[in-house]
Amino acid sequence: MAAPMLRCFSRGRCLGSLGPSGVLFLGLREAHSGAQGLLAAQKARGLFKEFFPDRGTKIELPELFDRGKGNFPQTIYCGFDPTASSLHVGHLLALLGLFHFQRAGHNVIALVGGATARLGDPSGRTKEREALDAERVRSNARALRRALEDLGANHQELFADGRPWGSFTVLDNSTWYQKRHLVDFLAAVGGHFRMGTLLSRLSVQTRLKSPEGMSLAEFFYQVLQAYDFYYLFQHYGCRVQLGGSDQLGNIMSGYEFIHKLTGEDVFGITVPLITSTTGAKLGKSAGNAVWLNRDQTSPFELYQFFVRQQDDVVERYLKLFTFLPLPEIGHIMQLHEKEPEKRGPQKRLAAEVTKLVHGQEGLASAKRCTQALYHSSIDALEVMSDQELKELFKEASFSELVLDPGTSVLDTCRKANAIPDGPRGYRMITEGGVSINHRQVTNPESVLVVGQHILKNGLSLLKIGKRNFYIIKWLQL
Repeated sequence: MAAPMLRCFSRGRCLGSLGPSGVLFLGLREAHSGAQGLLAAQKARGLFKEFFPDRGTKIELPELFDRGKGNFPQTIYCGFDPTASSLHVGHLLALLGLFHFQRAGHNVIALVGGATARLGDPSGRTKEREALDAERVRSNARALRRALEDLGANHQELFADGRPWGSFTVLDNSTWYQKRHLVDFLAAVGGHFRMGTLLSRLSVQTRLKSPEGMSLAEFFYQVLQAYDFYYLFQHYGCRVQLGGSDQLGNIMSGYEFIHKLTGEDVFGITVPLITSTTGAKLGKSAGNAVWLNRDQTSPFELYQFFVRQQDDVVERYLKLFTFLPLPEIGHIMQLHEKEPEKRGPQKRLAAEVTKLVHGQEGLASAKRCTQALYHSSIDALEVMSDQELKELFKEASFSELVLDPGTSVLDTCRKANAIPDGPRGYRMITEGGVSINHRQVTNPESVLVVGQHILKNGLSLLKIGKRNFYIIKWLQL
C-alpha cells in the first residue's frame, strides 16, 4: 500500500516525505557515494555492527540504498522505551545511526514506546524491570518526545552539510495499541508466532534460567515490538529497524512476523552498546547513566564525561559520536600524538556531542563552567547565570545576603555559615583556608569590594578549604 506523508517534528519543519513503501533511494554524495555506500561507510566507522538477515544483507539491503538503482527514499526506525524521563548517552548511538540515514536523504522515525514500556524489555537484563504505572509512563513518554524533537532540531540547525536530508519524525506506539482490545489483538496477531521460536531467543533463555525467571508480560514484549515493525511497514513503508546489539532477537521476531504476513523482506541493523571502563552497559538500570536532560546531567557534566575519555577509546568515539569525516578524525589524532597533553581529540569529541545534545548555548555554558572551575577564570564566573553556578557547584550552599556598608570577609563567611564562630573560624581565614572568587583572602577584617569580592553579576563564590563551596547572591547592590 502507498505510504502516507510523514508528519514532521516540532516547529513545522519537514525535510522530506515518504515515497511508495518498499522502494527507496540513497541520497549520498562524497564519502557515501559509489562503492563506499552508506552501509559500508558506517560499518567502517564502527557504528553499524550487525545486519539481519545474513542471506539478504549482502545484496538486497545494499540495493535498497543504491541511488543508482533509482530507488525512492527508504524509511528506518528505532524505538526508545520511556522507562525514565530522559534519554542517556547509551541511546546516542542509535540516534546517530538514524541521523546518518537522514543526512543521506532517507526518512527516519524515532518511536517512543509509550505502550511497550509498561511491559519492560527483558533484553540484556538479569531480572525484571520495576513496574511503572500508566501515568508515570505517559509522563516519561512526553518528556522523551520533547527530547527527541529537540535533538532533531539541533541536528538540523547546527550540523547541516548542504545536502537534501530526509525527514525526522517522532511517533508513540501507544497511538495504535490504545485502539486495540486484548482478545482481538491476540486473535489477529498471536497465531502468527510460534512458541518454540520465541522461547529460543537468547534474551528469553537467559531469563528463564535465572533464579527470578521471566514474567508473561516480559515474554510478550518481543511480540509487541514485532508488531510495531509491522505497523510501521504497513503505514509508513518502513523496511529497516535500527537498535542496540541487545535488540537483535526482537528485530528477528519482527522480520519473521512481517515476512509471514506479507512475503516481503525487511531488515535489521544493530549498533554497538556503550560500556563503562568496567564493561557495564551505560544506562539507568546499571546506575551509571549519563543523562541527556539538563536537569539530570548538566551540559558541563556531559562535556566533562567525554573530555575524560581515555586515549585508547577517543578515536573510536570520534567515529561513533560525531559526524566528522574520517580524514579529519585521522588528522586530529595525528596532532594528538605530537601534543597529547592538550587532549585535543577529547575536547573536540566533547564539543561535538554537547552541541548536538544541548545546542550552541549549552556548549558555551559547558565551556564557561570548565573555565570557571578548572582554570579559575574570573571572566567566566562573572557571566555565569545562577543556573550554571548551581549546576557547577551542586553541593554548594546557596545564600542571598544584603550587602551592608562595611561588610567584611569575616562577616560574609559567618553569614553564609561557611566557618565556625569564634577563634577557629577567624584562624581559617588568616591561615589561608578561604578564597573568594578564586582569590585567597587572609585578612578577616577586609571590607568587601565590588568588582573584586563581588562580581558584576552580583555573586560571590566562597571556597573553604579545597572542596567546600558557598554561592552568595548579593541583594540591593
